[in-house]
Amino acid sequence: MRGLMPGEKAKDFKGTMKQLVAYIKPFLPLLSLVMLLSITSTLLNTTAPRITGQAIDSIVGGLSSAEHRVDFTALFLILRTLALIYIANSFFSFLLQYLMSGLSQRIVRNLRADVDAKLSRLPLKYFDSRTHGEILSRVVNDVDTVSSSLQQSMSQIINSVVSVVAILFQMLSISPQMTLVTLLTIPLSLVVTMQITRRSQPLFIAQQRSLGQLNGLVEEMFTGHTVVKAFGREQDNIERFGEINEELYRSGQKAQFISGIIMPLINLVGNLGYVVVCIFGGILTTRGQMTIGKIQSFLQYSRQFNQPLNQTAQISNILQSTVAAAERVFELLAEEEQQPDKEDALSFEGAKAAPLSGAVRFDQVRFGYNQETPVIHKLSFAIEPGQMVAIVGPTGAGKTTLVNLLMRFYEIDEGTISIDGVDIRDIKRLDLRSLFGMVLQDTWLYNDTIAANIAYGKLDASREEIIAAAKAAHADHFIRTLPDGYDTVLGEEAGNISQGQRQLLTIARALLSDPLVLILDEATSSVDTRTERLIQEAMANLMQGRTSFVIAHRLSTIKDADLILVLHNGDIIEQGSHQQLLDKQGFYAELYNSQFTTMSGTIDEALGLERVAGAF
Repeated sequence: MRGLMPGEKAKDFKGTMKQLVAYIKPFLPLLSLVMLLSITSTLLNTTAPRITGQAIDSIVGGLSSAEHRVDFTALFLILRTLALIYIANSFFSFLLQYLMSGLSQRIVRNLRADVDAKLSRLPLKYFDSRTHGEILSRVVNDVDTVSSSLQQSMSQIINSVVSVVAILFQMLSISPQMTLVTLLTIPLSLVVTMQITRRSQPLFIAQQRSLGQLNGLVEEMFTGHTVVKAFGREQDNIERFGEINEELYRSGQKAQFISGIIMPLINLVGNLGYVVVCIFGGILTTRGQMTIGKIQSFLQYSRQFNQPLNQTAQISNILQSTVAAAERVFELLAEEEQQPDKEDALSFEGAKAAPLSGAVRFDQVRFGYNQETPVIHKLSFAIEPGQMVAIVGPTGAGKTTLVNLLMRFYEIDEGTISIDGVDIRDIKRLDLRSLFGMVLQDTWLYNDTIAANIAYGKLDASREEIIAAAKAAHADHFIRTLPDGYDTVLGEEAGNISQGQRQLLTIARALLSDPLVLILDEATSSVDTRTERLIQEAMANLMQGRTSFVIAHRLSTIKDADLILVLHNGDIIEQGSHQQLLDKQGFYAELYNSQFTTMSGTIDEALGLERVAGAF
């Protein structure tokens, strides 16, 4: 998964900052309080060295007086003031961090909520045109970067700016000459930082790129370890891993070394300046132009002065990363959304409440994932309520696309799709999709109990209804053999049950939802022959009285279909019953005979091993 690379900058810094500020605006009163606390805390912190100097002058003055006695009463008052300053500073710092963490998390909470809401409004083509890793990177990594950086950068910016101004004021009030000496070291520190940063940033980018390649290779090796072993490619992967790992080592070692010498060099420059200030301060003291306490205070200020400057340089990089991450999130928020439902769109609660019988009609439907290359051209057909329709055809013929259009995952370019004469665009999406039940080849189960997964399409289902659906799908037996039965929690990607068992659970889920229209896409592709026959019985019961679309299903299902649509290059080239299509001796008959006729000319149905999907 690609995250934000160190040194990566936003393409539109100013525009992204405006959008980020829009999320901060609702919290301006709280931000103002945070700024006030930060200023107060910083001023208290910069006052402490001045008070320390007064304490030293009190001691030195008493010892150098004629009586050689220290005025401990005055010294106690100074130290008490110093203690109160430190206590107050700690309290304000604690309160500042508490409010700042709450402020940044509230801002990011609103951002996350907007991202989540946006994802639900994006069309399916957005997800089809991007990898899961790219989307997750924006939703998780980039939002987390904004979250962690916002708190750090906002408080540090305020603190650094106030610290620089306050410390500079204190130093000038003590000695303008020594302040000038201190300021002369700043350009040298900045030159050192800029030169090292300029050399280290490309190395960090290379390091992050190699790390991404290494993570990707490891993920591929683990997820596809069975295929890797089957083809004997372990050594190739080990060699590839070694190459990337070596590249990561070289770039990482250089990047870490170069970035690691920044602070020693800056400290060296600062220490050299510190020595010069000490010498210059000693000269002023011997001339009686400055007290020892003031020199001590100034030396503390000169030590502190470089810290906020270094923080400011770091904040610049943090801010760049924050804005770059925010820009990627805002790009997602700016994506074109699916067409909203019509204001007068039909609404009903589920298939049971729908005043529809399940008659489906495609009338001159045209659709393409892009306008230049249509996938479906002027497609027309009509399905009567309760009919079972098989959709077959070569890969890329438009079988799955047809179902996606039916459920309004994509909007058609021309023509109409209707259910019982009602244009599906006149029905609210959620209500339209509540009419359908789907059983797909790629099973999807989430990290929860088996009972919860079966009830996903009917959240208010009772335990008895869940068990009845499982029995109808012939899943009850294997569920009861599990340690916790229906309360067994499925692991990541349901890895603690077999692929065939996962398929049975999705069939049980479809049975329980009791849909008006059923869509089966290779629904029994992952079960053995015996289980398939049992499932076919359950499917026959499930499809009774329902309009059913069966995509590239097995021979027995296709033979029993009321209507078979043969798609090729986005057009229906043949349609009819199984026997009618065989009698035509056309495209369907040619595919059927080539796949299912043995050398002696008999149909190999007894084993039930061949699939229409293999040819289509």
